[in-house]
Amino acid sequence: MNSHTKTTSMTPHFFDRQCLNDMLALQKHAYLRYPLPTAKERIDRLARLKRILVKYQDQFADAINQDYGNRSIGETKIGELLTCLEHIKYYSKNLTAWMKPSKRHVGIIHQPAKAWVQYQPLGVVGIIAPWNYPLLLSVGPLICALAAGNHAMIKISSASAAFGEVLEKALAEAFPKELVAVVNGGGAISDAFSHLAFDKMIFTGSTAVGKTVMAAAAENLVPVILELGGKSPALVHPSIDLKDVAQRVAVGKLWNAGQTCVAPDYMFLPRGKTAEFIGHFKACVKNMYPELTHNQDYTSIVNDKQYKRLQGYLEDAGAHGAQLIEINPHNETPADMRKIAPTILTDVTPEMQIMQHEIFGPLLPIMEYDQIDDVIEFINSRPRPLALYYFDFDQARADYVAQRTHSGHFGQNTVLTHVAQDDLPFGGVGASGMGKYHGPEGFFSLSHERSVMSNPKLYSLKYILPPFNKPIHKLISKALLR
Repeated sequence: MNSHTKTTSMTPHFFDRQCLNDMLALQKHAYLRYPLPTAKERIDRLARLKRILVKYQDQFADAINQDYGNRSIGETKIGELLTCLEHIKYYSKNLTAWMKPSKRHVGIIHQPAKAWVQYQPLGVVGIIAPWNYPLLLSVGPLICALAAGNHAMIKISSASAAFGEVLEKALAEAFPKELVAVVNGGGAISDAFSHLAFDKMIFTGSTAVGKTVMAAAAENLVPVILELGGKSPALVHPSIDLKDVAQRVAVGKLWNAGQTCVAPDYMFLPRGKTAEFIGHFKACVKNMYPELTHNQDYTSIVNDKQYKRLQGYLEDAGAHGAQLIEINPHNETPADMRKIAPTILTDVTPEMQIMQHEIFGPLLPIMEYDQIDDVIEFINSRPRPLALYYFDFDQARADYVAQRTHSGHFGQNTVLTHVAQDDLPFGGVGASGMGKYHGPEGFFSLSHERSVMSNPKLYSLKYILPPFNKPIHKLISKALLR
């Protein structure tokens, strides 16, 4: 532990299955009593959320630090808290315009009717947050839900127990339980939560768990936004300065010690360029993290299970011929802090475990290529990633790669930061997820797009009713059925 670590004294409310059902019923009844909050009311709810985030920011950071053993306070405040505050500002500014009905065209035979789409709240949204960014990935979806006029229940990962206690206390101070509720606990509670009859659910986590959540939601026909992960590749064109690439990749790969769903998972470098890249990468790491063990800015692996999994990848890769280059300026042994030194792997093959599974740690496999089309073929032969990063300042070549690949996001000369861009949708495709939130998509994904059609006193369709032998039918046949 470090000086930022504090123990929490509050006692969380522990749910059982009946409590979960009762809470959902409470929220659904509250929603039905007042199903269409105004823009002003929604903006007020977001303002309340902002005030509570600012008030509890140190407690949030300390609690997440406690859950990790060592989680960089700066990473929490910049990567999670600041991003949430910016999202609140963005949604508060735009939701009034998004709420306005959208006029639609009416076909000639239905004139003079009018048609439009109105955006209704769905009702109660279930949010299942993971442990790696527990604040951002619980409050981020909550912002979208509140902006769209919904109520919400948030399930916190059992690996984020200290944070869950603080969040439960903080949100209870800002909102009544019938509007926003936090659920802590693991095991049976997690399973029961995913089986609840929400009006929509947002799950962030692994592909494997996402499948079980989707199966549970299907029992009640609950639509699900799945934010999963996968192996997000980085491809470097021969023309680009590797020093610049190394800095950008190092930041994205080592933020939160690589425990980020959109971190660059592995790299393709032009043949013969690996040694140069490693030299630049080492310099970047030494500059950002001159020491590891007692460096509060270098985050620990969250728990023993994840630590052992990553060590297993290293052992398997080494046993199958990979070269492991550990970047450890003072030759420390930070294992007692569950820290793993940034490690580059070369001579990697696709059959190694580290190339079969999402890494979620500070390990960077590098492969070399001769032709970019070969890399495109490799990427397309694997499950579609959450992000694909391409480094090249030539837009035509970048467009070539983008048009021939699929990924949730395409990043050109940057990694990771698209998650914090308010006006961009966030989500995966295929095995990396389905559905989007953030940006306007967050509002519309959590709204019901209800079609409305209104006919005046004049009912024009009466002129084309059977029998179908009138002059109007001959006119329709000649003018329209062609």
